[in-house]
Amino acid sequence: MRRVPVPAPLRRCLALCGVLTLIASCGWRGTGDGESGRLPGPPPGVTATAGSATSVHVMWNAVSGDGQDIRAYEVYRGTTKIEDVPGSRHMVDVTGLRPSTTYDFTVRARDTEGRLGPRSREVRATTPAAVAADRSAPTRPGNLRGRAAGSRAVQLSWAASKDDRDVVSYDIHQGTTKIHSVGGSQTAAVVMGLRPGTRYVFTVRARDAADNVSPAGGPVRLTTAGTDDGRDTAPTGFLATTRRSGGAYHLDLAWVPPRTDGVVTEYQVHLDGRPATSVVFGGTAPRDRATYSFHLGRDAPVTHRVRIRAKLPDGTWGGLSVERTVTTGESARP
Repeated sequence: MRRVPVPAPLRRCLALCGVLTLIASCGWRGTGDGESGRLPGPPPGVTATAGSATSVHVMWNAVSGDGQDIRAYEVYRGTTKIEDVPGSRHMVDVTGLRPSTTYDFTVRARDTEGRLGPRSREVRATTPAAVAADRSAPTRPGNLRGRAAGSRAVQLSWAASKDDRDVVSYDIHQGTTKIHSVGGSQTAAVVMGLRPGTRYVFTVRARDAADNVSPAGGPVRLTTAGTDDGRDTAPTGFLATTRRSGGAYHLDLAWVPPRTDGVVTEYQVHLDGRPATSVVFGGTAPRDRATYSFHLGRDAPVTHRVRIRAKLPDGTWGGLSVERTVTTGESARP
């Protein structure tokens, strides 16, 4: 067979096409801004459970792999985006829904480069019928039991509550923080995203279609396996300075929130070895840098030691930050 020589420009073109074909087959996409990178994957483990006649609790597992950092999750009802959730959160209560209505939900992940991944699998939930003038709360769940399931999860079970209509959902609390929710037909749950070597106190409350909530059932105390010295949960980059304003001295604090499996909205400031005040962020809590100021008094020079810790999404307090020493009328000392 006679071989026909291929001109050099054509050889270069064919080689380039082969490279582009290989890239496409590996799943790489352009970002639209001149950069290339792998899209975030679809969020796994998506569930949807009716919380009342007008709300649905949607949960999912974190998107992980390839070192990607997820900036936010987008929650869709049908084809309409209804919620933007920070990347550190993996659940949301969708409210303002209609009773006796079936809704479909999906979730998408957006990374820190702005790339939006594909939708998760679709999940469905049906809100129960509204009950007029229902002011009777369910009875408290009974006989709460549990066991640790490794270092980051526990298994819980309880006796069903009773209601004059129906129990729609059960809310699981760690301390005063709601950390999980399951449907009213369930009397067991697996709670994940916990810390190793940590003691937890769980309670369960029942909720009906009119959003009446029962008293908490008896607590169960469980300790996860492993060890955790708290250093990974402490705020970092902690700074403290004093300033004089309006004839008095104020303490100015700044820190980087700990990286956790959920949003941190509450902090506790320790002054001279004792809790002095709580900081609760409403709306959108800061993720990159947080600041707070409070009144110290009119006297100077007075020296104070200050630290801060975060209330974590699992309902426990994280580790204390490094301690800073400040003196009214002077600059902070490292």
